[in-house]
Amino acid sequence: MTAEKLKYDVLVIGAGGAGLRAAVEAREAGLKVAIICKSLFGKAHTVMAEGGAAAAMGNVNESDNWQVHFRDTMRGGKFLNNFRMAELHAKESPDRIWELEMWGALFDRTKAGKISQRNFGGHEYPRLAHVGDRTGLELIRTMQQRIVALQQKDKRDHGDAESFIKVFAELTITDILKDNGKVSGAYGYWRENGKEVLFEAPAVILATGGVGKTFKITSNSWEGTGDGHALALKAGAALIDMEFLQFHPTGMVWPPSVRGLLVTESVRGDGGVLRNNKGERFMFNYIPDVFKDKYADNEAEADGWYTDQANNRRPPELLPRDEVARAINSEVKAGRGTEHGGVFLDVSTRLSAEEIKRRLPSMWHQFYELAGVDITKEAMEVGPTCHYVMGGVHVNPDDAAAIGVPGLFAAGECAGGMHGSNRLGGNSLSDLLVFGRRAGIGASEYVKKNGANPVSEGSIKAAADRIEAPFHRSGGENPYKLHQELQEITHNLVGIIRTKKELDDAIVKIADIRKRAQNISVDGDKAFNPGFHLTIDLDNMSMLAEAIAKCALSREESRGGHTRDDFPTMNSKWRQVNHITSWNGSSIELKQQKLPFMPKELYSLFDPEELKKYLSEEEMAVVKGGNH
Repeated sequence: MTAEKLKYDVLVIGAGGAGLRAAVEAREAGLKVAIICKSLFGKAHTVMAEGGAAAAMGNVNESDNWQVHFRDTMRGGKFLNNFRMAELHAKESPDRIWELEMWGALFDRTKAGKISQRNFGGHEYPRLAHVGDRTGLELIRTMQQRIVALQQKDKRDHGDAESFIKVFAELTITDILKDNGKVSGAYGYWRENGKEVLFEAPAVILATGGVGKTFKITSNSWEGTGDGHALALKAGAALIDMEFLQFHPTGMVWPPSVRGLLVTESVRGDGGVLRNNKGERFMFNYIPDVFKDKYADNEAEADGWYTDQANNRRPPELLPRDEVARAINSEVKAGRGTEHGGVFLDVSTRLSAEEIKRRLPSMWHQFYELAGVDITKEAMEVGPTCHYVMGGVHVNPDDAAAIGVPGLFAAGECAGGMHGSNRLGGNSLSDLLVFGRRAGIGASEYVKKNGANPVSEGSIKAAADRIEAPFHRSGGENPYKLHQELQEITHNLVGIIRTKKELDDAIVKIADIRKRAQNISVDGDKAFNPGFHLTIDLDNMSMLAEAIAKCALSREESRGGHTRDDFPTMNSKWRQVNHITSWNGSSIELKQQKLPFMPKELYSLFDPEELKKYLSEEEMAVVKGGNH
C-alpha cells in the first residue's frame, strides 16, 4: 500500500494537555507542527484530573512557595524523584497557571478575586488552582482554544489556517522512524479506513498519556494503552521506574458499567471521610511512621483542621494516594468493605447539599446519573483503580529530550522521573504544562540546529510490513481474549500488593501472551476493524506489562506505588536505585542505575531528622558536609 506522505518540523503524538502545550510552544517558535490524536481533538485523559493544578501561588495561604511545593513533591515520591524535574516543576508551575488564565481559563476565585486554591492529599497548603471539580476539562478547553487562536492568526497572515499547525484526529502512530541514528519521522494509519500515513519530521514529541488499559480496573479510557512508552522503547529509548503505578484510592465500584470511573480527591479535600462497613473511620489506623507528625491521629483534631489548619494536623484521608489505596485494599481484604468490594466515602455529613453541588457538581451528577446515588444525602462506594503511571520515558529534565534517541522528546504522563514513586494529586496538570512547554522548546531548538533528516525507503517498508503483518497470518487467537487474559494477570499478580512468587508467575504468563499475540490473524481489512486496532495496542500493552513486572520483581522493598508483601518496608538502599528498561527486539532488558545526587542547597530545605527516614547513613554524611 502506498502511504500518504506529509512533512512537518515537529510531530506531536498525543493531544492532551502536555501535547497541546508542546505544540503551542513549537508553533510560536515559528515551526510547522502536526498534532496526532488517537481519538478526537479534546478527548484526552487530562480531563480526569478534576481536582486542580498544583502551583505554589500563595493565594489562599501566603506561606506557600516553591520550596514547600518541592518538599511536598519529594516526600510524596519518597525521595525517588528526579530532583531537577521536581525543582523546575515547583518553580515554574505558578507561571504556567497564570499563563493559562491569560489564555482564557476561568478559574474559581477567592473573595479577593485571586485564583482560588484548594487542599489536596500530600500538599501542606491549599495549592490546587481549580475550576469546580472539572479542572482538567477547563485546561483542555483553554489549550484547544489557544491552538485555534494560532490557526486563526495563520489564516490572517498566510491565508491558510492549517499552514503551520494541523490536527490529525483518529489516527494511530505505530512506529517512530529513525535514520542515521536520529528521528526522521513516524508511521501510522487512519483508524477509520486503515490507510497508511508517513510523517516526515526531524523531531517527535511523545505525549500519549498512560498505560491504564493494561489493567482490568482503570480510570483510563480506551486510548490509555501505553503507546508512547512502547514507541519510545521500539525506537531505542529507555523507560525509567516502571514498577510505580498509582492506584487512585477512590474509583467508583458500583454499578459494574462504571467501575473504575474516578472520584476526585477534592471530595476528601473538601471534607469527605472514609468509613468501612462497621462505620469506622479507619484511616487513623494506617498513618505511616514517616507521616505521623503531619497527620491527625484522632477525629477531633482531623475535623479541626478544616477550620484551623495552623493548630491542627491534616486528616489522614489526605495522605498521599498510595497510602490511602493500600489502606482501602487492606480493609476490603479484612472483610470490612462494602457489599461490592469497596469502602464508603461520605461528604454529606460535612457540607450542605447546596455547597456539595457548588463545589463538586460533576461528582454529584456522575453518581446521581450513573449509580443512582445522591451524594448530598448518602455515601459513595469507592475503591482503588489503576489511574496513573509514574514510570515513563527516560528524559533530560531541562529539555524533555529522550535519552539516547536524538530528535525524540516526551512530556506528561508518558515521561518518567518527575514524580518518583508516587504522584501527588494536582501535580499532573502542572507537570504537563511545565514539561509540555519545555518539550516544545527542546524540540524547536533541536530542529533549528539539526534541520531535516530524510526518511529512507527501508524505514518506511519495515513500518508498513508491521501494520500489514496480521492480515498475512492465518489461525491465531482472538485479540479480545488475549487482552482479557493480560488484564487478569496484571490485576491479580502485578496490582496493588505484589510478591516474588506472583511476579515470577506474571513474567512467565506475560511472555506467553506476547508470544501468542505475535500470531494473531485479523479477518477482513483495515477499515472499521476494531480487532485490528486491538492487535496493535496489545503489542504495546504486553511489552509494558513485562517492563512493569520485571521492575517490580527487582525492587525488593515497598515504596510509593510499589508494594511488596514480602518486603513490606522502605529500604534506603533501594532509594538510590532507578530501574532502566530497554527493548532488545524480543524482550525487556532491565538494569539498575544510581540516582543523581541532590545538591546540598536542596537537601537544606528539609529537616535532617526527616531525611533520616529516607536516606542511608552514607547519604546523610554527604548532607552534613561530606563529599559525593
